[in-house]
Amino acid sequence: MVSSARLQHKFEAVRSNKTFELFVVGIIIFSAVMIGAKTYEVSDNVTRIVVWLDWFITLFFMVEILIRFLGEKRKRDFFKRGWNIFDTLIVTISLVPIEDSELAIVGRLIRIFRVLRMVSIIPELRMLLNSLIKALPRLGYVALLMFIIFYIYAAIGATFFKEINPVLWGDISISLLTLFRVMTFEDWTDVMYETMAVYGYSWIFYITFIFFTAFAFLNMIIGIVVNVLEEEQKEQSRIDGDINLDDVYKELKTVRALLEKNLSEKNRINKTQ
Repeated sequence: MVSSARLQHKFEAVRSNKTFELFVVGIIIFSAVMIGAKTYEVSDNVTRIVVWLDWFITLFFMVEILIRFLGEKRKRDFFKRGWNIFDTLIVTISLVPIEDSELAIVGRLIRIFRVLRMVSIIPELRMLLNSLIKALPRLGYVALLMFIIFYIYAAIGATFFKEINPVLWGDISISLLTLFRVMTFEDWTDVMYETMAVYGYSWIFYITFIFFTAFAFLNMIIGIVVNVLEEEQKEQSRIDGDINLDDVYKELKTVRALLEKNLSEKNRINKTQ
C-alpha cells in the first residue's frame, strides 16, 4: 500500500508539473503539423518518416494517458470526466492499424481529432468550451428569432425583387442565401444598388435587415456568451475555494489527531511515574 501510494504521488506530481504539460502541448502541436504534412505530395522516404513519427506521437499519448490515470487517487474518478474519456478513446483508436484497410479514412479522421486534446490539457480552453456549450440553449432562442427575421425578409425580397434578379431573389430559399450574403457584408451594396434602380427606397429594406441581424442579434449572442463565461468563472472560483477549505479542514484534523496522540502519550507516561 505504501509503495503504491508513493507511486501515485509521483505520477500525480508528474501530471501536475507545468513542464510536462507544456511538453504535452508541444507534442499536440507537432501532431497537428504532422497531419498537415500528410496533405502534401512527398517522397516515399519522407512518408515513412511521417508514419514512424505518427506512431511515436500515438505511443507518447498512450503513456501520457497512463500517467494521468495512475496519478488519480481514485482510479474510477478518472472516467467521470468527459475529457478523459474522449482522450482515452482517441488514443486507443489511434493504436488500431487501419491505415491500409477500408477504414483508413476513419483512422485519419481520428488522428485529426487528436488536435482537440489541446482543449483537455489547457484549463482555460476547457472553460471557454464549457461556457459555449452551456450557452447553446439560450443561443437557440436567439437563433430561432433570427430565423424568423430572415424568413420575413426573404419572403419580402422574393416578392418584390424576383423580377429584378431571379438569380438572387428567385424563391425564398435563394433569398435566404442572398440575405446571408448581405448579413456578412459580401458585396451587399451591389445587391442593394441593383434593387434601388427600380425601388428607390429599397435601401430601407437592407439597412433595417443589417441592423437586426449583424448588430442587434450579434450583440445579443456576444452578451449571452460573455454572461455564461462569467458564471462559469465564478463557479470555478467557488469550487477552487471549496477545495482549498477542504484541504485546510483535512490538515486541521491531522494536526488535531497528532496533538491528541501526544497528549494521551504524556498522560500515560505521567501515570506510570
